[in-house]
Amino acid sequence: MKAARNLTLVLAGLAMLGPFATDTFLPSFPAISTHFHVSSVLVQQTLSVYLAAYAFMTLFYGTLSDSFGRRPVIMVSLLIFGIGSIGAAFAPSFGWLLFFRGMQGASAGAGRVIGQAIVRDTLQGAAAQKMLANIMMVFGIAPAIAPIIGGWLHVAYGWQSTFVFTFSVTVLLLLACLKGLPESLPAAQRQPFHPGVIARNYWRALRHQEFLLRSLAVAFVFSGFALYIASAPHFILDLLHLPETAFGWMFVPMVAGLVLGSAVCGKLAHSVATTVMVRWGLLFMGATGLLNIVYNHFFVASIPFAVAPVALYAFGMSLALPGMTMSTLDIFPQMRGLAASLQNFVQMLLFALVSGFIAPLLFDSAFKLALGQASAVVLATLFWWLGSRCSATSRS
Repeated sequence: MKAARNLTLVLAGLAMLGPFATDTFLPSFPAISTHFHVSSVLVQQTLSVYLAAYAFMTLFYGTLSDSFGRRPVIMVSLLIFGIGSIGAAFAPSFGWLLFFRGMQGASAGAGRVIGQAIVRDTLQGAAAQKMLANIMMVFGIAPAIAPIIGGWLHVAYGWQSTFVFTFSVTVLLLLACLKGLPESLPAAQRQPFHPGVIARNYWRALRHQEFLLRSLAVAFVFSGFALYIASAPHFILDLLHLPETAFGWMFVPMVAGLVLGSAVCGKLAHSVATTVMVRWGLLFMGATGLLNIVYNHFFVASIPFAVAPVALYAFGMSLALPGMTMSTLDIFPQMRGLAASLQNFVQMLLFALVSGFIAPLLFDSAFKLALGQASAVVLATLFWWLGSRCSATSRS
């Protein structure tokens, strides 16, 4: 029991690294714009570059861990992330800031991708779903505290201090992994690191219709949540007219929904079927999306009502995502690292597109953001239904 709890905390900490790098510096967007004399739209690309690099590298981390083991790949990625964090803190120009943000993004996803593979290496069925839910519950703390910490650091020490903070978190994670992260993939079970074999495995996964449809469903569920993360500076500062230290008004309720939903999912994992839990989560998110549209159509966005639908969406997402993720990875039980890589690639690529292209079209209006979130739920439900039909067809 203690070993499982410690593993959950380490894997959740590794998964938290990405949100820390995404959210901590959000309150500093205006200051970065002023410091480097660039537009707010260009500053938004510091998020897009990070997410694009994150998405691209998730294609490879799972495969590398299938060949070289889970632990070594995670350790190397943490070292690279630490270098990127210090580089961003002392970037002499906006171009260098983008470069080091890309370095952060390229290394931040290893813990999340490989962590999913580690869970499936060590646990099966409801136990695996419960651990994934518990990881999400702990991981959910990051989006709540990161922008709050970032806001106070920014006010006290300037925007560079937010990157020093992520460097400090990286050091702590390195120490935690050295002490508490076991190797879950024995050498005898590793895949050969051969370009031809790897290419065939990727091609096999990319041709698998059910896997692609389910991966898209997972990505669109998350994109409805990610839209508000990417739009947070404009939502908080421009639409709600709050100061840099007030990001907690959005992120604390959001993460409360995440934590509560994950706790409920973990509690019910052994008594409620995965398909039923996913269905409940999708229905809850759909109802929340409709509520968000109605509220923002008739009222001007204000605290606390404007953030309540975001928190409710997070609750529904936490019910659905563990089961959706586990079902998708189980399509390829012999190469879960690769499957986790591809699934996270699709998810983070969509996050990057939402951040760089969709959010700037919507973040000037709370009503537009509500429409964007509701559209994400509709698309997620559609892709999940199509994937389920493929699964039923293959069994018949």
